[in-house]
Amino acid sequence: MTNEITTKGHWKELSVGYDEALERLPEELKKEGFGVITQIDMRETLKAKIGVDFRRYRIVGACNPTFAHRALLEDPRIGLLLPCNFVVYERDDGKAVVGAIDPMQTLGEGAVAGPFADIARDVGARLDRVLAALPA
Repeated sequence: MTNEITTKGHWKELSVGYDEALERLPEELKKEGFGVITQIDMRETLKAKIGVDFRRYRIVGACNPTFAHRALLEDPRIGLLLPCNFVVYERDDGKAVVGAIDPMQTLGEGAVAGPFADIARDVGARLDRVLAALPA
């Protein structure tokens, strides 16, 4: 399943269910200096707004204040790309899939040598470690 969306992030199919994935994600984020600052329950939102049923699906916004501060000092417009989003959704078999944004891909072509390159590489490595720590 490779397309424009999947190339903007890193994905992992888990051996655990949705509830356990949502419980473990904040613990793993904390180990890398991140905290959860937003959560959007898309199932609930879609039901309330347009009356449709949807799989269990949550967007989790994570922030590492040190990196956010450094990036905002570099250019306050970077706030458009904050926080670092994770997605947790439930497959038809009840297992969870987790995706994490790839900061280097999000920043685009200028990221490799631009003012945010070091920050994006460090954040990306930390997000990858969070994914790696979740049970495959």
